[in-house]
Amino acid sequence: MAVTATSLYRGAAATSSTTLYTTTASTVVTNIVVTNTAATAATFTLTLDGTAVLSGVSLAANSSAFFDLKQVLATSKIIAGYASATTVNFHVSGVLIV
Repeated sequence: MAVTATSLYRGAAATSSTTLYTTTASTVVTNIVVTNTAATAATFTLTLDGTAVLSGVSLAANSSAFFDLKQVLATSKIIAGYASATTVNFHVSGVLIV
């Protein structure tokens, strides 16, 4: 069994729910960083396999939020998210278990 740390998604958020990553192997989501680069506050939502883990979270202007977690997803599960503005960026890290 191989275990590989990887970036699952890195990029700007859309303003409607969008698939960020579809698991190709058993996956453990370990860290999420969300950054708002705008001069105004924004909100964001992230879901793992259709369940909101961060829902309507407010993020102040020019700030970042860091979330450490250990959530297991089987193969073919979806990580999705969106924000109130495209100035919000997601970085989702995890471990693939093959």
